[in-house]
Amino acid sequence: MTMPAEYFETRFRLETPVLHWPKEFVIVSAYPTTGECWSDDVILEADQRLERELKQHYDWLVRITGYSPTTGHAEPSWAFVMPLSAACDLGLRYKQDAIYHIKGDVLSVTYCDGRRKLVTVGEFRSRL
Repeated sequence: MTMPAEYFETRFRLETPVLHWPKEFVIVSAYPTTGECWSDDVILEADQRLERELKQHYDWLVRITGYSPTTGHAEPSWAFVMPLSAACDLGLRYKQDAIYHIKGDVLSVTYCDGRRKLVTVGEFRSRL
């Protein structure tokens, strides 16, 4: 399965340090899918809606920004614990092409649609 190269170069920034990461979690964004342009208002509304939805159901929720070290493109996202299939469904509802999955220190990416299959990206913590 061929995925955009950008998915494999992504690095992550945190707003606040995380001392204890869950053993398994996902990272989902409500920002435009690769190649799409949305207005700032649409992006802000989608991100706030995702945040409200997650805060209603999850105690562990971390703001994390995925960014490209080559282009500087950045997408504020949310890290939280959710089963992969449900996270892909959530990603689809927020018009996402793909989401990240972390288990242990293994960072993987998967499409949200019918092409769901984890593809290993590399070590998660080395990308923080």
